[in-house]
Amino acid sequence: MPAVPIAGTPEQPLYRRVADRVAGLIDAGTLRAGDRVPSVRRLSRQLEVSVSTVVEAYRLLEDRGMVEARPQSGFYVRPAALRDALEPRRSSTQATATVPEIDDFATRVMKEVTEHWEGVSFGSATPNATFLPVTKLNRLMSRVVRLRPDTSASYDTLAGYAKLRTLIARRSLDAGCALEPDDVITTAGAQQALAVCLRAVTKPGDLVAIETPTYHGLLEVLQALHLNALEIATDPREGICLVELEKALDKRKVAAVALIPSYHNPLGHCMSDDDRSQLVKMITERKIPLIEDDVYGELPHEGRRPRACKAFDEEGYVMLCSSFSKTIAPGYRVGWAVPGRFREAVERQKFRLSISVATPTQMAIAEFLADGGFDRHIRRLRRNYRDLSYRYAYTILDAFPKGTRVSRPSGGHVLWVEMPEQIDSTRLYDEASNEKIRFVPGPLFSATDRYRNFLRINTAKPFSDEIERALQTLGKLASKHR
Repeated sequence: MPAVPIAGTPEQPLYRRVADRVAGLIDAGTLRAGDRVPSVRRLSRQLEVSVSTVVEAYRLLEDRGMVEARPQSGFYVRPAALRDALEPRRSSTQATATVPEIDDFATRVMKEVTEHWEGVSFGSATPNATFLPVTKLNRLMSRVVRLRPDTSASYDTLAGYAKLRTLIARRSLDAGCALEPDDVITTAGAQQALAVCLRAVTKPGDLVAIETPTYHGLLEVLQALHLNALEIATDPREGICLVELEKALDKRKVAAVALIPSYHNPLGHCMSDDDRSQLVKMITERKIPLIEDDVYGELPHEGRRPRACKAFDEEGYVMLCSSFSKTIAPGYRVGWAVPGRFREAVERQKFRLSISVATPTQMAIAEFLADGGFDRHIRRLRRNYRDLSYRYAYTILDAFPKGTRVSRPSGGHVLWVEMPEQIDSTRLYDEASNEKIRFVPGPLFSATDRYRNFLRINTAKPFSDEIERALQTLGKLASKHR
């Protein structure tokens, strides 16, 4: 790129003009897919602009889908297939509410995608063991059991292991929350946190407003508690439609709202701070509890982790739920809830369900957090998930039928794939299983059997020739349905 100074105007900030200059080179073919764009410092010298201006320009090009950052390597031109790909369409609000029905097919799918078998599974949204600190956790577990045998073999307190609750409260500062250890209650994973929070603020037959699509585990909890789900329109980039939600809250008697604001499963969106603040104000004015599933909050692909909705909560109506299942060890089953004004009711529900959480796993995770290893680990994990998200999405778009749309998650490790309408993902599931490939069909993410031409892909496993072949095979099977 020639050394030509560039200046901004009141109508167009400088960083946008820099971004447009680079975009022009990409559109003209001067910079092609896979090419490394000029480094930040080099471009700042060439255009005689600040380094921060170039960084902002490259971030804008990332948002446009034109370039991608690679760890310790720089920025590269994204393939046209990813740049031009459409995201799944925004969903719509359902006028009727219903108790979710987890039928035999859904039960079979969830059982099969969590099994260990000789095949490729894109189903269960859990990280591959190669990304987890398995060796260190095993060592820490051995040490806490050896040094504190009486404590590790005993029931823990109802609130949970004190040291772990202190460390969770300390880490919550990164999410904009000012918590005390006594605000935190540990649970057997985020699923139990969701369950005890819902049990604490609802009764059978009550109405719960949710995003659509949404995490199938939430739907299972709603069914188990005999609660009605009211699906609210959701945008794959911005999250739940607050206008539609407010209409529903004013027209219907809603007992609770249950959402995944940060790196939603399966859409991957992250709500803005303004929307979170508006949401918390909305539910607080109506005295309706918000159950916030923040299990992916630590996993942005770029930048800092987002502020939780709980950070905007001044009256205690936000019930924050999370776990270490997506970041450290899914098998340890350690999660937590911050129930706000509903703490006593949540403690009572936890006691009825399980009394306490396994003590040794809480102790091991507390030691891992205490020695500073978590921050280093999470930085690597975020980079891996970002790069894998791009790689999987590119392969899907290349292999699947024309017209396929793929989500562009800004964090987490799942992709939401919309195929042409005539393709039924439930039929595709059985055909793929015969080829030793599994995924989660779209209808499992709806209380009303929607999204039959959708599927979810877990990207939290290293990309390999086997993974690529499996995605290509899945695409070929889908093409037969056209």
